[in-house]
Amino acid sequence: MRHSFGWRMPGETDDERFMREAMVEAELAGQAGDVPVGCVLVRDGAVLARAHNHRQRSQDPTAHAELLAIREAAAKLGSFRLLGVTAYVTLEPCPMCAGALVNARVPRVVYGCDDPKAGATRSLYNIGSDARLNHRFELLPGVLGAECSAQLSAFFARLRAEKKADS
Repeated sequence: MRHSFGWRMPGETDDERFMREAMVEAELAGQAGDVPVGCVLVRDGAVLARAHNHRQRSQDPTAHAELLAIREAAAKLGSFRLLGVTAYVTLEPCPMCAGALVNARVPRVVYGCDDPKAGATRSLYNIGSDARLNHRFELLPGVLGAECSAQLSAFFARLRAEKKADS
């Protein structure tokens, strides 16, 4: 079930509201056994595309939330140039996804929690701000970071508990 809040909590910014939308997507991924990462692409204050990880279900290493949302948005717009779009992602994009955001000309990326093992916009690499590339994007890290991190931690704690119970 796809849920759109469509409303804002008192004192909540647009960035927080749309990050909560991405967290709904992440929850759907977790319920299906995929790492809970969600992505929402927003243009002119409205959700253009949304997706969550599908790697486990599809056995496709490229089925990251960001790539799936980018594909959906490009199809809707009839263009690979996602001008005026902000990407909201619960986890810092990996090199593949950061590269796709650059190639899609996304001007702004907002993410929840850092990824110290694969983060490519701040933690390990700075793909979105590399002046050698033909496009760069504005980056806002840490929006609802504690909540996004807790969502991931709860998922992996559940996996560990299930594995231990099976042993």
